[in-house]
Amino acid sequence: MAIPIKTNDPLWFKDAIIYEFSVRAFCDSNGDGVGDFPGLIQKLDYLDDLGVNAIWLLPFYPSPLKDDGFDVTDHYDIHSDYGTLSDFKLFLKESHKRGIRVITELILNHTSDQHPWFQKSRKARAGSRFKDYYVWSDTADKYKEARVMFSSEESSNWSWDNEAKEYYWHRFYRHQPELNFDNPEVQLEMIKVADFWLKMGVDGFRLPNVPFLFEEEGTNCENLPQTHAFLKKLRTHIDREYKDKILIAEANLWPEDAATYFGNGEECHMNFNYPLMPRLFLGLRTEDSYPIVDIIEQTPLTPPNSQWALFLRNHDEIGLEMVSEEEKDYLFKAYANDPNTKHNLGIRRRLAPLMNNDRRKVELLYTILFSLPGTPVIYYGDEIGMGDNIYLGDRFGVRTPMQWNMNLNAGFSTANPQKLYLPIITDPVYRYESVNVASQEENSSSLMWWIKNVLAMRKRLNVFGRGDLKFIDSSNAKVLAFVRTYEQQRLIVVANLSQFSQATTLNLTDFKDCDITEAFSQNRFRSVETAEYPITIGPYGYFWFQADDSEKKETATSGNELQLFKTEISWERVFGNYNEVRVFERKILQPFMKKCRWFGGKAKIISKMGLHKVIPLKVEGETHFLTIIEVHYVQRLPDLYFLPMCFVPSDSMFDKVEYTSQSVVCRAEIQGKSGFILDSSYDKDFRDFLFQSMERKVRIKEDDGTLEFNSSVFAKLNADKVESKILKADQSNTAIIYNDKYFFKFYRKLEREINPDLEIVRFLSENTSFKNSPKYAGSVEFHDTEGKTIVFGLLQEKVENQGDAWNVTIDSVGRFYERVMTKAKKEKLPKLINKAAIKFEEAPEIIQEFIGLGFYERVVRLGQRTAEMHLALASDSSSPAFAPEYFSANYQRSLYSSLRKLVKDRFKLLEQQKHRLNKDAQALADKVLALEDQVLECFSEIYMTRISAIKTRIHGDYHLGQVLFTGKDFVIIDFEGEPGFSFSERRLKKSPIKDVAGMIRSFHYAAFGKILLNENYREKDLEFLEQWAEQWQHYVSRFYLGAYMERMGTGLTLSEEDEILIRVYLIEKAVYELGYELNGRPDWVIIPLRGIYYHMQRYSLAKEEREKKKSKT
Repeated sequence: MAIPIKTNDPLWFKDAIIYEFSVRAFCDSNGDGVGDFPGLIQKLDYLDDLGVNAIWLLPFYPSPLKDDGFDVTDHYDIHSDYGTLSDFKLFLKESHKRGIRVITELILNHTSDQHPWFQKSRKARAGSRFKDYYVWSDTADKYKEARVMFSSEESSNWSWDNEAKEYYWHRFYRHQPELNFDNPEVQLEMIKVADFWLKMGVDGFRLPNVPFLFEEEGTNCENLPQTHAFLKKLRTHIDREYKDKILIAEANLWPEDAATYFGNGEECHMNFNYPLMPRLFLGLRTEDSYPIVDIIEQTPLTPPNSQWALFLRNHDEIGLEMVSEEEKDYLFKAYANDPNTKHNLGIRRRLAPLMNNDRRKVELLYTILFSLPGTPVIYYGDEIGMGDNIYLGDRFGVRTPMQWNMNLNAGFSTANPQKLYLPIITDPVYRYESVNVASQEENSSSLMWWIKNVLAMRKRLNVFGRGDLKFIDSSNAKVLAFVRTYEQQRLIVVANLSQFSQATTLNLTDFKDCDITEAFSQNRFRSVETAEYPITIGPYGYFWFQADDSEKKETATSGNELQLFKTEISWERVFGNYNEVRVFERKILQPFMKKCRWFGGKAKIISKMGLHKVIPLKVEGETHFLTIIEVHYVQRLPDLYFLPMCFVPSDSMFDKVEYTSQSVVCRAEIQGKSGFILDSSYDKDFRDFLFQSMERKVRIKEDDGTLEFNSSVFAKLNADKVESKILKADQSNTAIIYNDKYFFKFYRKLEREINPDLEIVRFLSENTSFKNSPKYAGSVEFHDTEGKTIVFGLLQEKVENQGDAWNVTIDSVGRFYERVMTKAKKEKLPKLINKAAIKFEEAPEIIQEFIGLGFYERVVRLGQRTAEMHLALASDSSSPAFAPEYFSANYQRSLYSSLRKLVKDRFKLLEQQKHRLNKDAQALADKVLALEDQVLECFSEIYMTRISAIKTRIHGDYHLGQVLFTGKDFVIIDFEGEPGFSFSERRLKKSPIKDVAGMIRSFHYAAFGKILLNENYREKDLEFLEQWAEQWQHYVSRFYLGAYMERMGTGLTLSEEDEILIRVYLIEKAVYELGYELNGRPDWVIIPLRGIYYHMQRYSLAKEEREKKKSKT
């Protein structure tokens, strides 16, 4: 969204990005072959998106166009080819609406010889009013020391006029007679011209060739004191009558002479730095930083209210007047081999052809340009690498139509190509079909996108527009290095001018103990420990390094205290300021996030954290920010986390929030007021606001999307009186209870995709009759303009319960072991019944006695509810997200491939970490490792057998902890899916048997976990209990599977396909658990090892049985 122009900002030009072009070259709206203001208005959004905030328009006044409009015939109108004054006023309005200022040409020196003033002057008598508007002479011998600017076109600065019978003075072409600025009336006339455009809304003027205003015998008629006197007069008038208007001098002079046009801050606000430009090209070609360093050291500092304008290319040739003769000769040889590229004393080429279309060189030059002291100017088309046509003559080769797309006339005009004011570029390398805006907009790796990103970074780092510069000693002259400093910002620029990689050592004495961060990626480099800082940089490479006080040093001094965030910017504006955001990201976020239970990246190596998105909310007059934090890791994909924040003054801290170590982000001092930045979820007003907004279905529009508060059509939220409390449970999300009726889950880990938890809960509630999951009541979602959804939170009806099924099961296992210990010491261990599904009465009597009918019935109920959930998830064939799909041969093969990778990875990890395990676990690990080939053979059945099963949406992370027990029934919760997978992976359709396998593995964990969790069991009893644990998990799993199959309507006998699937998914789950336990709980590795070994024994038995059947037939 465009930001309108700020008023009362007299130094706006210091942070400007200026874009130069001619109206006739940009966009033709009426098909006459010439660009115009209506066409330009159509393209303002492009300029805004590029990052431009100032436009410099070349002359658009009525003119015979012998010098591209610099030969004016009327200073108060628009050339008819370009539109009308009304069009221009609309253009100004639309530009300002987008925050883009407009700079035009105030051509003081001369007019066209067709200007009414000159026509009157040539006819006027000597001494009359109009005669003195121009410089006349009876002889051509005056001002002989003045150089002839275009010696290839003109032999003298004087031309004879047959009508006046006198010579008239011109510094450029003979059709451009010079105005007589010794005449006070001419000065007033030009001030009136300035007033006309400034009152209309123009933001400033470039003053072309301003050193040539006056003439004086015995001088070279350049840079005279009278010129400076007039400029002070003009500046005084503008400052008195207008606000925030600027003058830019075009003074192609050596630095010390050019700097005089600032006039100690009383003449021009800006001045083009002509001597710098050719030395950038010279330094690049010679691979030597000296020409750049030398000219900058010769350049005087500007007054505080002034600024240099920097450029690489513009509408003219590369002027070589301000280089030595030797340097000029070298530059001609290096960049102007073709005679057609030479013009006057310069080289007429665009940037890309000058660089032989080497993207690396173009980027390097722009990087240097954007980081030097001054305001950068970009010439139209250079942002896409446009070519030129050196055979058009004069300077027309660099003034061809803008290339918008690959259509007729490059999208510039619908006219017959032969009507265009100049032809489109058709050079094989730079042809418009490949070099155009449309194609580069679609390619995020294009030069245009690179320019966009660098300009955005430069705007955030206002150190470049306002800071000081100091060169840094580099041991390698091919590497240019300097530091820019402004207020608390310090940014080190390093640029390799060579075509080869270079190593150098920088003298960073002033940055000892500083952390070094690369600005674009925010990747950390080695901190500065000593004065010498060695670095290697690639061909034409560059770095923008941010130097900050060391975090380690700050941490050491702060101890366990909360970090302090101090700013002079208001809380409402703090996250809109790049520098404050960066301090917050570096010094506050990481320490806070690492102490949060919900942050899952603690074990990973974090490279950086940043605020990815900030949404402001007003709650009871206070500003809260919904922030999305992007966490980058070394060699891992980044994660997004959610953190709502508010600022609470110290004196109201305990009245407003619940204070815990998780609730306080940091201490804060904001505009002198002390307090704390808090996680807003601990603020009651904020929590109530969420509930009330869901009831009202509030919509909040943002630039890139909409924040939606939703509620279910079946839920009647009553927000008249809201009671809320935050649960203190240790989990990956934050839970809030509303009115003791609703459970709100604040998701902490986010993705730009619908959260499967919300998707499935809403589907089951609103599209099925399934009763055993929490009912959807509401949600907080952000829908962006690209169609992506970020889910911040889910509101569900609260489920009254007696705990989860894990605790119920662990209690039952405990009672089973008590009975075993008291009654089974002399009992023979029953032989396991090798059936997939077993009913209670089919189990050995002693198993029936020890497990108990009551727990059996609960297991059966759980199996039934699991089946009902799967039937509900497969019930809507009209919804693409939930419609069942059949297995395919390709899916089966890809499934085997992923299973194979899982086995290889986990078994390799087991081999590497086996030494950390106890003796029993190591012995079992050796047995399991020896089974690797057999595991792969078992998995191969998944693709060797044609399977016609269906895939549906499933729970995805199904275990006893995801089921609540109400006392009579079970309610299935938490449909987020496997935490280790992305949302898109979790939303993939899979066999429901995968959930069944997850629950069976959970029973196995309960059986053996109870032994690990209970330290009261005697060492000598452990082996005995483990034998009975195998019995418990074997029969309970089959009770569960039997009930599931019966409710699914498949009978109690597994088909060959289902037998393969259940076996493969059980072993897969156990192998997956192996990796989890190896990384987090080595003491528990024994459980997945037992699982793998047990299921492989079952596989061997099944394989033997199959072979027996085959031999009989």
